[in-house]
Amino acid sequence: MPRQRQQILDNLDAVYREAYDRAEQVKDARLMADLDAAYQREQLLLEVLLDIRDALAVPAAPRSAGPDPVGALETIRRITRLR
Repeated sequence: MPRQRQQILDNLDAVYREAYDRAEQVKDARLMADLDAAYQREQLLLEVLLDIRDALAVPAAPRSAGPDPVGALETIRRITRLR
């Protein structure tokens, strides 16, 4: 079972918070700014990946005699909504 979205984002926050606190202790303003920018970039990328994961994680539909056009349209709609 995949990890919950909030747990993943909390882990990202904890990693960057620890590094930021260390940079703050040694008063390295440049490193603090770099870490802040990197955190924002990583958070955005991670949220996009989680959105893609959620869009592709549709429950398996029972097999029917032919393709499911409504299900295909729903998947396309979810994926294009990410743009």
